[in-house]
Amino acid sequence: MTDIIDVWMQHPTARFINHPIFESLRRWTDGKTVEEAPPASMTLDLMDVGNVGRGLISAWYAPHGDMISNAEVKTLVDAHPDRFVGVAGVDLRQPVKAVQELRRCVKDWNFKALRIVQWLWELPPTHPYYYPLFTACVELDIPVCLQVGHTGPLRPSETGRPIPYIDQIALDFPDLKIVCGHIGYPWTEEMIAVARKHTNVYIDTSAYTVNRYPQELIRYMTQSDKHKVMFGTNYPMLTHAQCLESLETLSLSDTAKERFLSGNAKEVFCL
Repeated sequence: MTDIIDVWMQHPTARFINHPIFESLRRWTDGKTVEEAPPASMTLDLMDVGNVGRGLISAWYAPHGDMISNAEVKTLVDAHPDRFVGVAGVDLRQPVKAVQELRRCVKDWNFKALRIVQWLWELPPTHPYYYPLFTACVELDIPVCLQVGHTGPLRPSETGRPIPYIDQIALDFPDLKIVCGHIGYPWTEEMIAVARKHTNVYIDTSAYTVNRYPQELIRYMTQSDKHKVMFGTNYPMLTHAQCLESLETLSLSDTAKERFLSGNAKEVFCL
């Protein structure tokens, strides 16, 4: 098994796949609604096809409730501990319970990160609801994974702006590891500028195949072996093989490629 790590993926439930907010994504990817969740074996098989060794699978919490619960993630991680790594989700609107749930996921279940998808809440990450969770992440020494860029689902995109939001929280929490998923398009240059500025800010490529990476991102990854970009898919919206096809066209050095495919993830998520 290879050492490639996917830092943004989900093993979907039926209520995740079928939710109306993903209608636009189903249209783009020719996806369909389902009656029941796919088996874990299907996800593992697709990881194998893409030569991906491990995946950080995330819970999803939204104002209407959980779409993938922390308990469901734990069940999958427990069944396949060599392949799956847990990423917690919480209900932002209940700050005390949210912090308690995050602590349980990390301390009792060995989850390695918190993910908050801002557009689900229609709140930028500078909103007060986030700050107790950011503080807990620093104390627990785990990263927070946020979404940057426009939203494919039918929700406003404003909450995904790297500037001012990621820039501001990096200033407010210099010890918080911030992983920004989905590249940041159409604000990719802003996202790269924020990652260059702050030592605690990283970028992941989830939701994009190699042939759709913006040229600004490719320049950043090829100009320095110490870039802070890591591989992600946003599976099941895209498969691992789809996302890694044409990888060699990036012309990364061996060191830059290793950092992209696993090195940065191992360091940031303490894997």
